[in-house]
Order: sequence, then structure tokens, then C-alpha cells
Amino acid sequence: MTLRVHKRGVRVLGIAESFRKTAPKSSLAGVVMRKDLRIDGFGSAEISVGGDDATEGILEIFGGLERSDINALLLNGSVISWFNIVDLDRVREETSLPVVSLTYQESEGLEGCIRKRFSHPEEKIDMYRRLGPREAVRLKTGFLVYVRSLGATAEETKGLLNSFTLEGKVPEPLRVARLLARSMIRD
Repeated sequence: MTLRVHKRGVRVLGIAESFRKTAPKSSLAGVVMRKDLRIDGFGSAEISVGGDDATEGILEIFGGLERSDINALLLNGSVISWFNIVDLDRVREETSLPVVSLTYQESEGLEGCIRKRFSHPEEKIDMYRRLGPREAVRLKTGFLVYVRSLGATAEETKGLLNSFTLEGKVPEPLRVARLLARSMIRD
């Protein structure tokens, strides 16, 4: 399936999280947004801080929306909620949609951090390695972002990100989803 990023009716589901390390649960928020930047739906889920259920939370949001008009998923990272690692291959397979995971800083990787923070880190490190490398993408705004993209070419990924980014580095569906996730954090 070709991702037609230049079509006016393109819709993405942007998913972001918010958490406190001291809380057992993290809030995941999903925002369906059209290319004209109109918000077209919301979803939410809770996942464990430091757990292994990020993938299930993302799939819960997608499934709960019951939408067949979403063209791609944008994820605000693939290691979220204090090392809760998303299985991007599974999300791609179960949604049949292109999946673009986005981060905003270059890094040496997280293996060392995972080793320090978990007494039995092998499974998390294996999941992290399966994510594969990130590719740098320069947006029309001039900012560099780092992406893992499944089911979309480099050109389609860049076009999609540019279509939904007004300023800075963060595409609007992810910016709004992050704001929503923050508002859902309970004291």
C-alpha cells in the first residue's frame, strides 16, 4: 500500500504518553487528525510505568476507535513510560498501517540505561535491539528528527511529517496527544 501523503484527506493517529516515575500507570492518548489539522477523534489507554505493555496500549487505542479511514500511525517514541518498549513490527502487522516512531534527539542508545535500571534486562534489551536504527530526517522547519518507519518509504515518511508539522520538531497530532496525555495524569 502506498501512503499518499499529498492527498487532502490523509488522516493519522498520533499517540503520545505522559507519566510520573513514582506512579504505577502512564496515560496514553491518541489523536486522529486530518491533513488540514482538524481533530477527528480521540482515544486513550493506561500502561505500566517501566512495564512491557506499551504495544497493547497502542493497539487498544487503535482498536477502540473502530476507524477504517486512518492512513498511518505516528508514535511519540518507541521506548516510552520509563523503558516500556513498543513492538513496532506487531503494531504494523496488527493495524496494517504504516507506523512512524519519532524522537527528537540524537543518542548513543539505551542499552546501558536498561542494564543499570533493571535486574534482569535481557528481554528488554532484546526488544530494544529489534527496534533497529533510527534515521535522521530534516523537516521543512529546518529541525532534525529521528525516525523508525515501517510500511512507508523515506520519502513518504518525510512527506507525512512535513504535512503535519507547523513549526518546530513535533507534528501536530503528537503535540496535541501529548497535551491530552498530560491532562489525564491523576494525582
